[in-house]
Amino acid sequence: MKYLCALRDLVISLVASTIIIYGLNIIAGFAGADYNFSNGEVFIIWILMAILINNCLKK
Repeated sequence: MKYLCALRDLVISLVASTIIIYGLNIIAGFAGADYNFSNGEVFIIWILMAILINNCLKK
């Protein structure tokens, strides 16, 4: 059961971080900014955002 909760939290944090990163990029695009990320930069931002969300999910 403990593994399922950890897996659920991992999936939630990875999906939420993807939505947040691309949402912010789209909103910035509407404001006139043009951000170009390399694959490495996106990966690092994605992992750091997932860690932040995972820490927020912990009780």
